Amino acid sequence: MNDSPLEFIDQPQPAPPPRPSRPRIALPIILFAITCYSTYLVGGPLFSLALMTILLAHELGHFLQALRYHVPASLPYFIPLPQSPIGTMGAVIVMQPGMGNRRSLFDIGITGPLAGLVPALIFSIVGLHWSEVVPTAAHHGQLTLGEPLAFKLLGYLVFGPLPDSATIALHPVAYAGWVGIFITALNLFPIGQLDGGHVLYAILLKRAHVVAQGLLTAAMFAVIFWGYYGWTLMILLLMWMGPIHPPTANDDVPLGTARTILGWLTLAFVPLGFTPVPFS
Repeated sequence: MNDSPLEFIDQPQPAPPPRPSRPRIALPIILFAITCYSTYLVGGPLFSLALMTILLAHELGHFLQALRYHVPASLPYFIPLPQSPIGTMGAVIVMQPGMGNRRSLFDIGITGPLAGLVPALIFSIVGLHWSEVVPTAAHHGQLTLGEPLAFKLLGYLVFGPLPDSATIALHPVAYAGWVGIFITALNLFPIGQLDGGHVLYAILLKRAHVVAQGLLTAAMFAVIFWGYYGWTLMILLLMWMGPIHPPTANDDVPLGTARTILGWLTLAFVPLGFTPVPFS
């Protein structure tokens, strides 16, 4: 028997445990600052402050839940878009696919829209109180916003029924609330990697694929036959990402009755907060 120390040293050693990766902070901070400026250019300081608060609450909802469940996720990447009616395309968080389980997917997916919807509703109500009713003729030739049912109801609660000859000149804070409601509903469409896609997959698992494919097909027909051509880029992005949601690392974890009810109620906000013609 050879007890040479060299023989022991030459044995393969176990690899050290990988160090947890730290999220990159420079690019998210830069994009956040640029998006603050681009929204400021569109609607001024109050609009920018209110809208960025809504978007930040939304993305932090996702990010903090990802931390809670130890799902690797980036910091929010805000997307500036100066030449647009709202100054931004929102923000995204990059998460590693196939991680977590059914319950963590649900919590991560639903917390963002709910966290963003709270300040969106608050800013809508406060901003509507700061808005004023003006003759419709005074807005001739200006940007006209679509009327999601949720925002229309808030306007009715604040001002009551308006005659056809009058309209609401939105305060910048109310406009930010309108954008927040619209973006929340848009994100809740149950297709692919949208927040609603995460929620629906957590509820239905593979049965969600049929719903997502049907909705995407219906959206394509709406663009073609009803002339909603402004949604062409969005449809192409959804087709590129694919309507099929990938499985989690463990789809067998039960979701529970409370989460299932909350999920359906949250998805029901889509027809309340969405409008097919947001700007005209």
